[in-house]
Amino acid sequence: MSERRYGFDDLKTLMQRLRDPETGCPWDIKQSYDSIVPHTLEEVYEVIDTIERGDYEHLREELGDLVFQVVFYAQIAHEEARFDLDDVVHDLVAKLLYRHPHVFPDGTLDSRVDPERRPETDAVNRQWDQLKDREKADKDKASHLLDDVPKTLPGLLRAGKLQKRAARVGFDWPDTDGIFEKIEEELGELREAVESADADHIEEELGDLLFVMANLSRRLKVDPEQALRGAARKFERRFGLVEGRVNEAGGDWERFSLDELDAFWNEAKQRGH
Repeated sequence: MSERRYGFDDLKTLMQRLRDPETGCPWDIKQSYDSIVPHTLEEVYEVIDTIERGDYEHLREELGDLVFQVVFYAQIAHEEARFDLDDVVHDLVAKLLYRHPHVFPDGTLDSRVDPERRPETDAVNRQWDQLKDREKADKDKASHLLDDVPKTLPGLLRAGKLQKRAARVGFDWPDTDGIFEKIEEELGELREAVESADADHIEEELGDLLFVMANLSRRLKVDPEQALRGAARKFERRFGLVEGRVNEAGGDWERFSLDELDAFWNEAKQRGH
């Protein structure tokens, strides 16, 4: 490995070389916006995974892989004479200056705010949403309120964003009591659907229940995706102990009744797994 300290300009040059039609990498040359998307999603989840596991030793590497995805898209756009990476950075800085008047009161990097007049977090969040809404209105006055919520987001995340957007105009329960009542209502409808054995109806009602649960998560200020991943990790740990107990007895799962397996599960809970 070279001792040279590489910078962002080197990364841009590397990407250009990889995409060079004559001397570049065959795999990189044939890629398109669409073909890179699965890799981008994979890199995002790998960043999240390293953070949630506290694996900061590898976080640096995973962040680099994610940055590379952005550079890749920008290079393709540059080749198509749409925009380049410098345009991406410029637009990002300009947008963040605009959305942070509580930090950059004059809308420039040189401006400073009086620390004594810095607003509280809730006020900043409201201001952020208002500025985003203003930007959206300026871009397309004919668009609908929910139009720019990406349809490719994970289901729970998209549900929360849709509900948050609707809540900005007052379409929301006044408190969590109404949401809990709606959960009970949807749970009852799901039970009826299960009794009917209608697969389509079951899917619909289960979706309604999950949608309301996403709304409750939003009101409780809990990320539903993060909460669900946490529950999955907890299940994985506890099931690992159950599996260990079965393996200690020879590894034959059929030898154990559900009650016995459940006792192993409760043992894992008591041990704090």
